[in-house]
Amino acid sequence: MTSPRQSYESATRDLDPPFAAVDLAAFRANAADLTRRSHGRPIRVASKSVRCRDLLRTVLGLPGYQGVMAFTLPEALWLATDDDSGRGPVSDDVLIAYPTADRRALAELARCPEAARSVTLMVDDTAHLDLISAAAAEARGEGVEVPPLRVCLDIDTSWQPLGPALRIGSYRSPVRTPAQAAALARAVVARPELELDGIMAYEAQIAGVGDAPPGRPLYARLLRAVQRRSAVELAKRRAAVVDAVRRVADVRFVNGGGTGSLHSTGREKAVTELAAGSGLYQPHLFDHYRAFNGRPAALFALPVVRRPAPGVATALGGGYPASGPSDRHRAPVPHLPAGLSLSADEGAGEVQTPLKGAAARDLAVGDRVWLRHAKAGELCERFDRLHLIDADTGTYVRSAPTYRGEGQTFL
Repeated sequence: MTSPRQSYESATRDLDPPFAAVDLAAFRANAADLTRRSHGRPIRVASKSVRCRDLLRTVLGLPGYQGVMAFTLPEALWLATDDDSGRGPVSDDVLIAYPTADRRALAELARCPEAARSVTLMVDDTAHLDLISAAAAEARGEGVEVPPLRVCLDIDTSWQPLGPALRIGSYRSPVRTPAQAAALARAVVARPELELDGIMAYEAQIAGVGDAPPGRPLYARLLRAVQRRSAVELAKRRAAVVDAVRRVADVRFVNGGGTGSLHSTGREKAVTELAAGSGLYQPHLFDHYRAFNGRPAALFALPVVRRPAPGVATALGGGYPASGPSDRHRAPVPHLPAGLSLSADEGAGEVQTPLKGAAARDLAVGDRVWLRHAKAGELCERFDRLHLIDADTGTYVRSAPTYRGEGQTFL
């Protein structure tokens, strides 16, 4: 039976590293696993975790996927409008996950009816409404017929068992209670240039934190207890928020969840759709969940260029840390051959990455090592294309440009 390393090597034998690859067999298997855990809720694809239009189109063509969750307004405009390829927009339903203060992009949205009918802006403050309304007014002053610009309310999902003094979760929206959500909804519907389109509540402390950290059994038990209680509190509050907002105006969707929480969030009656993206690539930060076990789909290959000491093989480049707190978990991890580890002194470096371990003894100059990034789409900021392969058959499929390869760097 062919090993994964042999399959990768066979499929990419004509390529010179460094390069990034996506195993389409693993990508599709992961996509199927996400839908299996979604309890029939459609999944909106988080584009920041993919950052490749070819693969966004691929997953949107699979059963159970509907719409895109973008991370900036310029990106949303790019995905929601036609391009020179003639393939049309990636999606006509693009929700932006974060509020924008980009006046130029808002002006472009207001002046483009196609985009205005496809893009939903995120808001959690009347200041956001002011910016959007000003863009619509300016466009109308120039004689543009602007349809109502769609907005979505972002709801804080952090767990605060002792009040604001103890916050478990990310710092996102200031809108937390049903009353606060209803007040913002009333502010939206009071403006005829806006349309209340949806509600989003992303539980980062559950969806983005693995509940089975290796080698930390006591912490894992505490973490799971916290996540359970947080999920119970949020389900009740999310339902109350949705009910309060719908008393003001109906909404098209209620979005929740993430790769790590589809199986629980999908059970909530108040939630009409889920969001996920990281689980498609299965970066190494998502290896430590009990509810699922994805296949590594996104990898990068580096060439061995030095043998500086016995038991050490040095690869070219590789210093691709992920965003978030500065700790060892944000570094890439050696994947194949098995038995490699980073040097504690140098780690993954800008120009070289020394690798140690039993497998390093058998590596020669010119061999390849395969690594995995800590987070999903951020790998695409390092490479201009992804080489799409099928590791099940050991074949090369095609090359696909990343956002960066298409000249787009949105953040």
